[in-house]
Amino acid sequence: MPAAVENRKKSWFHRALPALTLMIMAPLIAEVLPGATRISSIFVFPIEIVIWGGGAVMARYFVRRLRLGWGNLLLLALALAVAEECLIQQTSFAPLVIKLKGVEYGREWGFNYVYFVWAMLYEALFVVLVPVGLTELIFRDRKNQPWLSGWGIGTICVLFIPACRAAWFGWTQIARTQVFHMPAYTLPLPLAGAGAAAVAVLVFAALGPARRLLAAPARPLTPPHPLVLFGLGVLVSVAVFGIEIVAFGIAPQVPTAAPVAAGIGLAFAIAATAPRFMADARWSAAHDVGALYGATLGNFAVMFLAFQGAAPLDLYGKIVLDAAAVLLMVWLMLARGGRKA
Repeated sequence: MPAAVENRKKSWFHRALPALTLMIMAPLIAEVLPGATRISSIFVFPIEIVIWGGGAVMARYFVRRLRLGWGNLLLLALALAVAEECLIQQTSFAPLVIKLKGVEYGREWGFNYVYFVWAMLYEALFVVLVPVGLTELIFRDRKNQPWLSGWGIGTICVLFIPACRAAWFGWTQIARTQVFHMPAYTLPLPLAGAGAAAVAVLVFAALGPARRLLAAPARPLTPPHPLVLFGLGVLVSVAVFGIEIVAFGIAPQVPTAAPVAAGIGLAFAIAATAPRFMADARWSAAHDVGALYGATLGNFAVMFLAFQGAAPLDLYGKIVLDAAAVLLMVWLMLARGGRKA
């Protein structure tokens, strides 16, 4: 009997291992390795695992379970980003805590609209799309499986709500007051309703009756060489970082229409080309490596610009963690990069 129980546990762990990996991968790629969450505040990482990681796993689960496509995953990624920005930590509604030149930039009607454009780009890419791609690269033979049962998804849902409350309280009521010395933020009811409605619309569009339209096969387009994709991934990361620092007011003389247009244009360019590249028969694991590694490593590198004057623990912690991540990525590239997708 003990052996049978042990085998069942191993079997469950084996089935869930890719999902567990993605749960850790999402906040690592989006928060810890770039340095958005620094070593000095690593205590929030478990909450990020449940919210970012759990959200990424749930989005991927429904896409794979229902046999949907890249467009559906993108909409669910945006729904998670809107939930974070407008309902959980409310950073797109509350006055920004970072004002690089001491002035408020891109804020109207209680809405940080330039910051919101950046957040949608960054969080869709680095919380969901890139971590899902990297995890599927690791578990390539299980790429089309949902990885969890309904019980597993139910467990994540049960954990998700208290984690969201902890994140809300920790940011709006504690961090804003004790770290940034700003007033605690209370979300007005109309803005809460707008955020909830936006999440509902995105989820309905991704999973509702019209979901098959998004899942229709893309028209193939010859993909660039993997090295070109690597360079494009780096450029995307640099562009996203540029929109971020503009949103934080580094150049208040820049018309707000410029970063908004740049962010929307970049999003449309990615959405219009990435699915078509991946639909081409010549797309291989090497192309996955090029695109995913370029975006990931570019984000690691460009975020060092935000560490000027950082505490030694945070700076050297980022260097050590990034170096370890690079070594693991090199190993994965050697193991997977040359195989066909």
